[in-house]
Amino acid sequence: MFEELKPHLTELRKRLFISVSCIIVMFFVCFTFNSYILNILKSPIEAVLPEVSKQITFVELQEPLFTAMKVSFFTAFLISLPIIFYQFWKFVAPGLYENEKRLVIPFVCFASVMFALGALFCYFVVVPLTFKFLIDFGVQTQDFKPLISIGLYVSFFTKLVVAFGLAFEMPVLTFFFAKLGLIDDDFLKKYFRISVLVIFVFSAMMTPPDMISQFLMAVPLCGLYGLSILIAQKINPSAKNDA
Repeated sequence: MFEELKPHLTELRKRLFISVSCIIVMFFVCFTFNSYILNILKSPIEAVLPEVSKQITFVELQEPLFTAMKVSFFTAFLISLPIIFYQFWKFVAPGLYENEKRLVIPFVCFASVMFALGALFCYFVVVPLTFKFLIDFGVQTQDFKPLISIGLYVSFFTKLVVAFGLAFEMPVLTFFFAKLGLIDDDFLKKYFRISVLVIFVFSAMMTPPDMISQFLMAVPLCGLYGLSILIAQKINPSAKNDA
């Protein structure tokens, strides 16, 4: 059995090596511009709460260095996403038909665009509203003075952006699974209520413990689920639709 899996493991190792190598190379490039990138990451809180942004600090000696590395890695990962998606497709391509293998460019573009849309939605909408709500809650209701650690801020920010980027990949996964014949629109309609529950649970796990950010993730995901039904209906319609 190991001999049968050996070619697949070799191919997987190759695709992972290329993906990781791309991230490492881009990491060193991004590290050169980490100050500029960090200013971009700080823009949402500076725009909404300029007085708070002046109080950003660090509490550990290694925090600025580790933050610069984290920012560089995060940016390198985002830049490398088209390569990562392409390597994923190349790994699964041997199990596809010839006409399906031609979808590599649309798949890479669609996956990259959807992740970017999720990240941009988070950056311009979710992050400002969430930060303003959380800081106002601490200042107005608890009478606390905000003193934000740059390391914790970056961790909080990157987690949100990656969560929204991955969440927006739902139509891409639907397209992929429908193309393989694993799901159809009837299947998605049947489990709609359960899926909505899962979406809200997922949103609660991936966002801060406040209703605003959870709501801002759950509602677009429900809309993307509806889009996924239309995609599945187009790619792999159920037998009932065919009739």
